[in-house]
Amino acid sequence: MQKIVTWFGSVVRPMRFLVLAVTCALLLLSSTLPAAAIESYKSNPQKGTEQLLETQRRTDELTTQAPPGLEETQKRTSGGGLNEVQGTADIEKMNRPENSQEATSVEEEVSNFLKKVTGNK
Repeated sequence: MQKIVTWFGSVVRPMRFLVLAVTCALLLLSSTLPAAAIESYKSNPQKGTEQLLETQRRTDELTTQAPPGLEETQKRTSGGGLNEVQGTADIEKMNRPENSQEATSVEEEVSNFLKKVTGNK
């Protein structure tokens, strides 16, 4: 019985190192590349200022005035805007369910990738 335990321990010891190395590699890769699988949303960093010009103008305008009252705030947000400052500025550039019907979900991208890898198109 002692020989079996000793033999089993000598077999498992190198495997323990291998399992530890694979686990560390998996943790490293999963933490450094989480967004690599999502290709549906690619933004242009040079257009960041263009998208928020209207919002910035409205913010600057509101900072020079007294705080708006409840009625005025409700009036500004009644048109479908997010808040009283942003209102509907750049609303066509926001991703919402109404304008994202043709977008590819992450599940669909993974499914398509797996079909390409396995050859099942």
